[in-house]
Formats: sequence, structure tokens, C-alpha cells
Amino acid sequence: MPITVRDLAGKLALPVLAGDVSKPVGWVHGTELEDPTPFLEGGELLLTTGLSAIRDGYVERLVRAGVVGLGFGTGLGHDVVPASLVRAAEEAGLGLVEVPREVPFIAISKAVSKALAADEYAALTRTSEAQRALTRAAVRAGVEGVVRRLGQWIDGWAVLLDAAGQPVHAHNPRLVPDLSAELARLRTAGGLASIAFELDGEHVFLQVLGSRARGVLAVGSARPDPGIVNTAASLLVLALAQHDSVDAARKELRAGQFLLLLNGIPVDGLPDRFRVHLVDEPPDDGFWAQHEGRIVVLAGESDGFASSEVDVTAVARGYREAQQAKKAGVRRFEELAGTLEVPDGFAEALLGPLDAETRETLRVWLRHHGSWDPAAAELGVHRHTLRNRVRRAEQALRRSLDSPGLRAELWLALHREDQ
Repeated sequence: MPITVRDLAGKLALPVLAGDVSKPVGWVHGTELEDPTPFLEGGELLLTTGLSAIRDGYVERLVRAGVVGLGFGTGLGHDVVPASLVRAAEEAGLGLVEVPREVPFIAISKAVSKALAADEYAALTRTSEAQRALTRAAVRAGVEGVVRRLGQWIDGWAVLLDAAGQPVHAHNPRLVPDLSAELARLRTAGGLASIAFELDGEHVFLQVLGSRARGVLAVGSARPDPGIVNTAASLLVLALAQHDSVDAARKELRAGQFLLLLNGIPVDGLPDRFRVHLVDEPPDDGFWAQHEGRIVVLAGESDGFASSEVDVTAVARGYREAQQAKKAGVRRFEELAGTLEVPDGFAEALLGPLDAETRETLRVWLRHHGSWDPAAAELGVHRHTLRNRVRRAEQALRRSLDSPGLRAELWLALHREDQ
């Protein structure tokens, strides 16, 4: 904690005479100049024996220069602090303490130097501890862990925003203010990589993480510590780069696996039955791959445009069906029955192995959605005869009619044949 004028007065038994003594002391400077302000930076405790301190306007000049306190030495030029100086300090709010002759000015300088050194060491220690804690969080929990640990360490809020300004990970998200104006400044100001400002008593930092494509780290705290924020930003850049590399490798692996599936080569980790879906965004879990500029998902249910149910040996057909569903604007391939424009030669190629009786049998059976009794009744045959005909069709086609996809294809072919 920075040492204040009050702390210093209590430590060295200096009487407090007037003004605000709660301000932190940045340095100590002794002077007898009538106007020392050209040699000051602000934040100083000024020490004087009063040779010029009783001149009119002296206190006002010190306040304008940012002096936080005045130590008036007694026992040399003055036995007591002049009452006019006490009144001026009180009116201006300048902290005024008496420095008796037995307290040398050098003792005050040493006390302040020692306190500043202790503060600097504490800050370095805190920063070092924060760096270790944030590094451990990055190793154990990645990007999310760094954001969470940073928010805890600064006792405030922290949020990682994507390139569009949307939160990805956050600590104390309810405390995050509207940052849209500041994010717009970062986007429009060429070369600007960070912004620092105060908002409702909080110190807020916005730091671009390497490039705007990777996002922005935003932090708010009543106790600002730019060193800790910079450490977190550096770790996030590394973690995001590693995450990008891993994602790229996984993306290539999934693309390769999907090519194997398209060529009829099974891969592990897929369910027995699934649909091929074309979607706009990849899911959080399950198998997905990017192929021909499309995101393809192999799952039972998903958003997007879906094929009929397939297994690992029929992914190529499922991919074609999903494309057809998307082109027609229907959610499932089965919905195309009776509406899809069938390419020339499709019906002939599919129905070629089937004789006229079998085709008519399948037409009636499919119209009844595979129900045996009503289809047999319409055909005027026994249900066992119907089963035999369907079995004969499967043998001719060398495919199982348990497949909804094959049923859909047959219905399309038969529909085209009727036209």
C-alpha cells in the first residue's frame, strides 16, 4: 500500500495541522524556493523551513502543481507554523504537517524511500505470483482458465471477446459494461492495440490479442495492475495459437476420415445408423467434417438438410441425398418423394433388374408405407406372396428394403416411370 501523508505523520510523530493528509506520497523534496513548481512532477511531499512559504499564493501554486503535502520545519526560522499558512492550507485542502527540529528532513526522505521500495517489491512479488497462477491456469484449463483466473486475481471482471465483439469466456459477466464504443475505436483506429480508461470508478483495459481476428481481452478492476493484464494477454495469445493449431489438425483429420467414408472405408467412433446432414455451423460434439466448402455432420439428429438413414458403408449415398434435400429446400431426403425432379436414366438404372409384376408390387407396397396387409389386399394376393415378391426384389437389387433411403429412391423411380 502506498504511504500517505497521514501514515508518515503517524510513523514519525509529526503533528497534522491542516488539509487532506490521505493522499499517497510519491516522493519527498526539500526546497526554500519561492516557486518550486517548475521542478516538481506532482505527488511530492514538499519540505521547507519557511523562508518563502509564507508568501501570498505559495500554497495555491503547490496545489496546482499536484503537491500532496507540505512539511513545515520548526525550530529554525520559525518556532511555530505561521497561522496564515495553516489557514491557507486548510482552505486549499493541502495536507500540512509540522516537522520539529528533532526530526531531520533526511529521516522523512528515508521513511518514504523505504515505503516506496517495499511497495515496489510487493508489486513485483504480486506480479510474479500472478504470472505463475495464470501460467498454471493456462496449462490446466486453457483459454477459459486464464480468463477466469485473471478475473479472480484482480478482484474484478474479465472477458474474452471474439472478432465480432461477442463474449467467448468471461469471469463475472454480469459486471461487464457496454464496451461497444471502445471496441469500435479499436476497429477503426489503425495500429491501435489497446485502450485504457476509467468507467464508473473502475479502471478498464482493452487489449487486442495478437490480431483482431483472435479477439480482444477486456478487464475491469478498482485495483488496476497493467503488468498482470499484459501477462494474461500474452498467455492468451499463446493459448489461442495452440488452440488454432490443434483445431487445424483435427479439421484435417476429420476431412481425411470423411474422404475414407465417401470411398466406402469405415472409420471408428460412428453409430450404427445415422443421417448425413449439411449444416451452417459445426456442432459442439459428434463427428463433423468440412468437405467441398460444406460442413457435413454424421448424426442421428441435427440442424440442416438430412439424408435418409445410412450406415458407414453408405455415406456417399447419404451425402448425395443431403445435397438433393438442400437443393430442393426440404429438411429430410424422404420428403422429396413425389416432388423431386428425377434425372434422366435414374429410374431405368434403378428399376432395370425388376420385372413389371415386381415393380407394381413395390409401387403398391410403398404407397402403403410398407404395411403388408393393406398392400396385399389391394394386390389381391396373400401376404406371404407379397413378402416373397419383396424378397425377390431385394435379391434383384442386392439391397435391403429395410433402408428408408432405398425405399425413397424406389418411390422416386416408380413415380418417374408413371410420368
